[in-house]
Amino acid sequence: QVQLVESGGGSVQAGGSLKLTCATSGYTWSTRCMGWFRQAPGKEREGVARINTRNSSTEYADAVKGRFTISRDNAEMYLQMSSLKAEDTAMYFCAAQIYCDSGFRVDGFQYWGQGTQVTVSS
Repeated sequence: QVQLVESGGGSVQAGGSLKLTCATSGYTWSTRCMGWFRQAPGKEREGVARINTRNSSTEYADAVKGRFTISRDNAEMYLQMSSLKAEDTAMYFCAAQIYCDSGFRVDGFQYWGQGTQVTVSS
């Protein structure tokens, strides 16, 4: 099993920045990709950024390219968010998958955190 715990969410004004952290524990060696997803009220969960834990290659949703940066070290994964917009308001989830074979498909990720709320006011 893999355990994921998000932190770092909060309220910020448009144009501001936040850094989310995902603390990992358990059999993390079994996961080849990790990612950040978000879900706004009334909307489906969507992928934001993904990182390959073997070669550190990254992938971003078009909506956040150039504004968000995903990174990781031994036991934590991060999402640095800059130039935040009101439409970035959502619950943000950390996720991990055994194989990097499903892009941002929600059902392709086997492990999920509980989420951390990000609210951007305009």
